[in-house]
Amino acid sequence: MSITARKLGLKKLFIPYWRKALAEAIGTFILVFAGTGAVMVNNISQGAITHLGISFVFGAVVAALIYSLGHISGAHLNPAVTLALWQGGFFPKKQILPYIFSQLLGATIASALLLLSLGKVANLGATLPLNNNWLQSLILEFMLTFILMFVILGAAVDKRANSSFAGLAIGLTVGVEAAFMGPITGASMNPARSFSPALIGGIWQHHWVYWVAPILGAQFAVFVYKNIAYSDLQR
Repeated sequence: MSITARKLGLKKLFIPYWRKALAEAIGTFILVFAGTGAVMVNNISQGAITHLGISFVFGAVVAALIYSLGHISGAHLNPAVTLALWQGGFFPKKQILPYIFSQLLGATIASALLLLSLGKVANLGATLPLNNNWLQSLILEFMLTFILMFVILGAAVDKRANSSFAGLAIGLTVGVEAAFMGPITGASMNPARSFSPALIGGIWQHHWVYWVAPILGAQFAVFVYKNIAYSDLQR
């Protein structure tokens, strides 16, 4: 395939969805800038924000982004969520690549800006298994993302739900999970959130865990929820 043909193929892939892709890039940028920024500022300020404060920032910014971008792109902000929604039949295959590329791009720009403005502190908020126990983090990240995706399906995707509270429900889930499991795994639940500080900071130890566990956990949540909802689940 010639370079020209490849360029035309990429244009056909991205141009029809550029607004949604841009919304995903901006949303993931804000998520990473605020969330990992809180981790870094907490380190700089010698704990002024506190762990619970960081958890609140993550949860609150997710809720705010769902309410502000949900009607534009669905506010996935997370490759694991995008893939799970596609696997469940709630998202078109042709939009997967634009969404995931935009999520990773937005997150990476956020980490680069944080490095430029705050320096390389607190590993740029990178997610690392406690004591290098990758198996523990693999299991826990799987479960954390399963819970998060289960809430997303029940609060936002299922047509029977009162979606006006979806942002609050999902944001609270992120905040609670970050609060009780953050010290062990970093409570990522999001490959894009883990990818950007790893890329910009050059911190790749056990990074694969933060792709495999969230993706599999989200996929399993779709399987379980669809079986619970059965034929009543409306797409």
